[in-house]
Amino acid sequence: MKFNWGTGIVIAIIGFISFIMYFVITMSTDNNYSHDLVTEQYYQKELEYQQQIDATKNAAKLEENISLKKTKEGLQVYFPSDFDKNEIKGKIFLYRPSNKQLDFEMPISISNTYLLVPEKRLLDGRWNITISWNYKSKDYLFKKELNL
Repeated sequence: MKFNWGTGIVIAIIGFISFIMYFVITMSTDNNYSHDLVTEQYYQKELEYQQQIDATKNAAKLEENISLKKTKEGLQVYFPSDFDKNEIKGKIFLYRPSNKQLDFEMPISISNTYLLVPEKRLLDGRWNITISWNYKSKDYLFKKELNL
């Protein structure tokens, strides 16, 4: 059998197609490359987006917004000092982009002058924190990316 240009081109094309098919099959069947949507209720979250925009604008208008402080006990969340701590209602949601099993939500219950997210719940790495609260029938929303 003679090896000429035509044979070489056919072998190169078959090799390239085999290479691409190997990676397509590997990526679609291997669990290490399985990625989920950010949320299961994607369309429901989209409908609530305007309320989030309004709540974010309300929070941006505050003279003093939420502040966060990392301590050895955990993450301390300080609300504006002119707010009555007993009238603040809402929840804190911590989202871990790399692992949805680590996501958690907790209600706002302020002791002392701040709310404490325990250190044992926070692994090192990136977290997205979303704090939605209501004070005197007005909604507020605070979002921030944290690297702990």
